[in-house]
Amino acid sequence: MDFEKKTEVKGKSWRREREERGRRQQARALQAERGDQQCAPVSGNNVSHGAGGDVKHAGDVAPGDSSGDKVSPKRADSLPPEETSEEVAVSSAADNAAAAEETEKAMLDAYVTELQERLNLKLELRNKNLAASGNRPEEAFFSKLDSNLRKNTAFVKKLKTISEAQRDSLLKDMAGLNLTKYISEVAAAIVEAKLKMSDIQTAVVVCSSLHQRYAEFSTQLLENWLKALPLKKDDKATNLSKIRVDLRFFAELLVCGVFTQKEGLPVLRNLLTFLTSSDREEHNNLNILISFCKHCGEDFAGLVPRKIRILAHKYIRDVPISDFLTPDKQKSLLSILREYYRSLCRHLLRDHQNLRGLEAHNRRVLQTKGELSGEQKEKCEAAHLAFQKLLAGTQQFADVLDEDVPDFPLEEITTLDNDAATLDIHNRFKGGELDGSTSLWEDEETRSFYENLPDLKAFIPGILFKDSVQATNTVSSMEESVDLSLEEDLQKLEMEGALEIEEEKESARMDDSCKSEEKDLTETLLQEIEAPDEEPAAGTGPGTANKLLLDGFLNSLLHCVSREMVDQAAEQFCMNLNTKPNRNKLIKALFLVPRTRLDLLPFYARFVATLAPCMPDVATDLVSMLKQDFKFHLKKKDQINIESKVKTMRFIGELVKFNIFPKPDALQCLKNLLLDFSHHYIEMACNLLETCGRFLFRSPDSHQRTKVYLEQMMRKKAVQALDSRYITMIENAFYYCNPPEAPMSVRVVRPPLHEYIRKLLYKDLAKSNTEKILRQMRKLDWEDPEVCAYATRRLVAIWNVKYYNIRCMANLLAGLVAYHETVGPQVVDGVLEEIRLGMEVNHPKYNQQRVSVVHYLGELYNYRMVESSVIFKVLYAFITFGVNFNGSPSVLDPPDNLFRIRLVCILLETCGQYFNTGSSKKKLDCFLVFFQQYYWQKKSVDIYGEENPFPVTVDFLVKDTLLPLRPKMKLCESLEEAVSAVEDLMSELKPKLSEFLTAPVVDGEDSDKAKELENLSPIQEVEEEPDEENHSGECSDQDGDVEGDGDTDVYSGSQSQPLEDEVGSSTEDETGNLDEDAGSSPQDVTLVGQRPRRAPCPEDDDFMAAFDKMLSESILHRSQDSVKPQADIVIPMSLKSSSQQKKTYSNLLEKKGEEDKNTMNFILMTRKGNKPQFKSLEVPVSSELAQNLKDREEAERAEKEHVKMLTLNINERQEEEDYQEMLAAQQRPVVLNLNRDRRHKYQHPKGAPDADLIFGNKKR
Repeated sequence: MDFEKKTEVKGKSWRREREERGRRQQARALQAERGDQQCAPVSGNNVSHGAGGDVKHAGDVAPGDSSGDKVSPKRADSLPPEETSEEVAVSSAADNAAAAEETEKAMLDAYVTELQERLNLKLELRNKNLAASGNRPEEAFFSKLDSNLRKNTAFVKKLKTISEAQRDSLLKDMAGLNLTKYISEVAAAIVEAKLKMSDIQTAVVVCSSLHQRYAEFSTQLLENWLKALPLKKDDKATNLSKIRVDLRFFAELLVCGVFTQKEGLPVLRNLLTFLTSSDREEHNNLNILISFCKHCGEDFAGLVPRKIRILAHKYIRDVPISDFLTPDKQKSLLSILREYYRSLCRHLLRDHQNLRGLEAHNRRVLQTKGELSGEQKEKCEAAHLAFQKLLAGTQQFADVLDEDVPDFPLEEITTLDNDAATLDIHNRFKGGELDGSTSLWEDEETRSFYENLPDLKAFIPGILFKDSVQATNTVSSMEESVDLSLEEDLQKLEMEGALEIEEEKESARMDDSCKSEEKDLTETLLQEIEAPDEEPAAGTGPGTANKLLLDGFLNSLLHCVSREMVDQAAEQFCMNLNTKPNRNKLIKALFLVPRTRLDLLPFYARFVATLAPCMPDVATDLVSMLKQDFKFHLKKKDQINIESKVKTMRFIGELVKFNIFPKPDALQCLKNLLLDFSHHYIEMACNLLETCGRFLFRSPDSHQRTKVYLEQMMRKKAVQALDSRYITMIENAFYYCNPPEAPMSVRVVRPPLHEYIRKLLYKDLAKSNTEKILRQMRKLDWEDPEVCAYATRRLVAIWNVKYYNIRCMANLLAGLVAYHETVGPQVVDGVLEEIRLGMEVNHPKYNQQRVSVVHYLGELYNYRMVESSVIFKVLYAFITFGVNFNGSPSVLDPPDNLFRIRLVCILLETCGQYFNTGSSKKKLDCFLVFFQQYYWQKKSVDIYGEENPFPVTVDFLVKDTLLPLRPKMKLCESLEEAVSAVEDLMSELKPKLSEFLTAPVVDGEDSDKAKELENLSPIQEVEEEPDEENHSGECSDQDGDVEGDGDTDVYSGSQSQPLEDEVGSSTEDETGNLDEDAGSSPQDVTLVGQRPRRAPCPEDDDFMAAFDKMLSESILHRSQDSVKPQADIVIPMSLKSSSQQKKTYSNLLEKKGEEDKNTMNFILMTRKGNKPQFKSLEVPVSSELAQNLKDREEAERAEKEHVKMLTLNINERQEEEDYQEMLAAQQRPVVLNLNRDRRHKYQHPKGAPDADLIFGNKKR
């Protein structure tokens, strides 16, 4: 601690002494310059003269001179020249900083003072003008004033030329004149006046005085302003200077209270809107808006210039704020100005791009023709001046609005790229899509990383990088040699044969140059670092501290993994550690980057590129060391140290992209690697190309050579027998440098109507405009088959719609079906066909399409476009179609294909929440059991194990889908548990399935006995109830036991109706009517897949003829019946909604206890013209009308009760007769039916009841 304090005190004293010495020498230099200008000896000053009258400057002070600052000879001689220049520079920098700080403070104080005075003046005028309505003089006051016509007319003319010099005379004349009859002329003269910006304050004072005396002045003035200002879109701004003055004048009048905010603020907003909206391309009104913002921006938009805001924040000063408008109103006006600024930025960038293009064109003309025409020169100069003018205006506007100026390389505007003059005219990328100036980098972030480097010279004193001048000369000479070598290489690479000869010579030369290098450079540097450092000559304190700082800095470089950290490290090194020994250690540390830390190489290269302008020796020495290391690895043909070789090549590549490592040298390294293209040389070349190959290939100055080397590499790959790993590396490197040209997609030309339909459905459709799109779709000509077919196909192609808009498409279709019924079935059929086609093709490129289609189907169910049976058919198809449950692989559903599980989950997530009641709930419960079996069969495949685990995302997907649907359901934990659950479900459903199967037989010992018992089974009446077509596909044609048939029915891949329909219907009605004679108990019944055949017989024909005759007679008899007259007129629906219950006599009696009313409400219908009218009519209960209604309702009720009793008696009698017939049948012996293939004609035991005999034939 004591050492640090002493060092700090010593440093402060030395710093003060150095500053004083610098100031003294600066004074001597100034006096010497004055002596040179006067050319005469001057006595009595600090400059002594030698023989001959020559003036001696600060460094030539005589040893015996005791005047001035009394510098001793010993002290003067002990100051080296370098220290003197450093001291002068530091002192001058400190003085400049102090002077700049004082200037900034003075500028800030002046701005704050001026702004405060301006705001106070405006506030004072505004208060007077707002209070003028109660302080205006009476009419008697005006009668005393002069009303002379000539004087008033002269005063009006004088107002047309208002100036600052006329303020006093105008106010004096106005005070003595009676202008009551001339207010309109005065207002018109003020508006028409040709003012300057300096005259506006005088005009505001005059208008305030007029407003305070004459009440109608502000109204007349506002009317004249509305006529003069361009406020409409059709208006044209001809005189921009007049509008500039008028805008500020009107704003000042509004701020000072001549106009109220309610009157003047909309006019000002309209004027600003006109100036901004009508000038979005040329921006001719930019100066008008800049002037408005500078003088009135603090009142209307709360603007503070950026420079003032920064200074106020720096020196902690408060800037006055105007309270004229509320912040909300200020934001409204500020948004108009910012929108105009954004368009201005786009204009600036566009002009900048055009200017760059024009300059590039001129460079090409200079390269091809050698000179530019006068017209081209004038055009370029005019474009440059216009851009500079626009740029200056943009910068002013940005400062006023406190916005950022667009970022673009300004240096390219004024200076031509010297490298562009050496571009190869045969470069096919010149000015094209792959021009090196625009497409060297993959994206904007990469370009910024390699090109936007911090400028250390901008904020670091120049004394700290004084060696840069010498290094610049060295670099320029190196570039000249590089250009010469480039031209030579291009000439040598013309022919392939010449290239091979050159390769042999280069290989021999490389071997000779590497013979002298027998030791690895990396090992040498490591030994030098590990060796103890020499002790410093004078003291160990400062040297040790410096060493500790450097070691800490070098260790921190290993953690610089971002551009910000690297830039900060470069600044830190340049400020604190920039000495020759430290630079040498830094170079060694950069070169010895760990071979496993390849991620540090881009950041180290950026670090070197940042230091290069200030310390070019760092970049030069590092490049030399990398070249030496490359030559060492090239000479050693052993197959070891591959990581070090890769590190070296990648480091070279990163430096190439920063233009630190010369491109010709990098290409020479690639060329040497191609000479012996094998083993590690292949990896080194590929790593170099993967790092900087695209940069070299797309750079104009290195494109041709890179192209030749890439072609040579591909030829060597084709000729040599290389390992597949090397072939892959070579191809990856080649296609990274030169990506294959993708074929241009041909735009499909469609009719305008087709394009409109696609735009409506695929681009415009959203949740907010579904009704609007529906109206547009209804306007299509749906009667045209072509239009209808195309629109239907677009409605089916749901994969073209954004996923979150699929619900909107289903909503649109549901609304469209209400007007065009045929569209719905066609779209549903198309969706189902797409689902089936996806299962048949099963290609991964259609996966996204299949997801959209399945989600679409679920949304169609949500909008009641499809039935639940369709959803369950699709669900069962996903787990059964093309699935082999015996373990053999299937082409349609491979074992490792889990996409069907995802489709099932998507469909259940979309519409599964609606299957929670009734038969749909039971159907879904059954399906989930089978789905878990399918899921566990996929999960239990042998391809999944410890090395290749089952995807955890699929596990989560299934759980996230099933648990919300059935929170209380226990999921199966293994395949055995899932199979057991399916077997339990099947055993539970088999008894219920017996009513749907048509041939139950008694279980026998063998199949022969079962066949014999088949002939003994009676004909069942239940056969005529089920639909034969539905059940024809449910029964299998194969013989087997119960489980085999059940599996065939459930897991068949056909398109027949699956099991869940029968299960749902059986569970809904568990008390089905099965004939007692159909067989014994369910435990003794075997379900076979063979149903009885239907044999034609004449009894069936007789029955159908009798049935048709009965129907025709019934229809004829009903047509002869007289129509029963309707006693009541139907009440309209609009009146029914108001009265929920029909007003009858019985209802009135029931309501009588609740409401104390003795009247009955009737609806009286009258007709006025062609429109019926309904009125409420209250009728007493004791009236004849109410009594008749009561009698009629009592008669109808009695008749209904009579009919009800008759029907119940008939039903009871039929049940008794059936029971007696059943008892008699049980007592009769069993008769075998030998005619198995023939059916008996059905005859009812009692015949149909005679309705006329029961109810009578009376007509009501």
